[in-house]
Amino acid sequence: MPRRLRFGDIAPWAVTALAAIGAIVLGLVALGAGAAAPATPPGAETAAAAAPPGSASPTAARVGAPENTTAYDIAALRQIDVWSVTPGIPVDDAPFAPTTGELATPLTAAPIFADPAGQPLGYLPRDAAYGGTVVPVVERQSHWVKVLLAGRQGVPPDGNPAQTVGWLRAADIELTPVTAYVEVHLADHTIDIVSASGVERVASDFAWGKPSTPTPVGRTFVMLTRVVPEFAYTQGHPLVYLGVQSATMAGFDGGTVAVTAFHYYRERSGANSFGCIYLDGPATDRLAQLPPGTPVIVYP
Repeated sequence: MPRRLRFGDIAPWAVTALAAIGAIVLGLVALGAGAAAPATPPGAETAAAAAPPGSASPTAARVGAPENTTAYDIAALRQIDVWSVTPGIPVDDAPFAPTTGELATPLTAAPIFADPAGQPLGYLPRDAAYGGTVVPVVERQSHWVKVLLAGRQGVPPDGNPAQTVGWLRAADIELTPVTAYVEVHLADHTIDIVSASGVERVASDFAWGKPSTPTPVGRTFVMLTRVVPEFAYTQGHPLVYLGVQSATMAGFDGGTVAVTAFHYYRERSGANSFGCIYLDGPATDRLAQLPPGTPVIVYP
């Protein structure tokens, strides 16, 4: 499959593809619930569950929607993050399309819009306890950028938990170039890091989601990377949490989120996870070196 994600001076695709923060499902994470997030980070599927193309500059902006200079009361808006469920927020309608090769970070707190012509649905903070504030740009206009977001539109089985997107005002963010992205091929059992230096094969085998709890496919991004000593099954290796959650699980191991992640696990071959991708130590550690916001694209 051709590589089309753009970043820096290379044009790659933009994407692969938490029990404490909630719970990461041995291949998926379930963050805690409620207004306040738990003090411990999410865990990929927990041990309990596991027991018995060519060069290109960033895409140029098109004129697009007119500028919006309204001053919004951020305190009246909800924070959009891994915990949020926002019925009006769009899901990604082009999950295998390239990104622009840029990352957006709020200057302070940036209102998020479902459409540039509408009212804000929430806001993206400059910093958040569980990340998700450095996000890939998938479309850029003169006054607006469309980005991938953490959080869900709905919760399964009744709602749509797919990768979400939203619009930010260009005046509210700073842009930086993507320097690498991750490409996962489930059928081929390969994971590559693609950068201006070339293609680096990170894994040639791994475990992925069972048919009942599949690994989400399409574009997403590195939301958070963290070592969680409490998750003994990781053997001290980091968990690399992604911005997308399970298509079939509302939460995991008592948590209210089911976040997908790359992480170490002793059984790491075949369709046997709850959605996360299980890897060996070196592959996990290499992916953990990638900065927040790094695009990941997961192909079937």
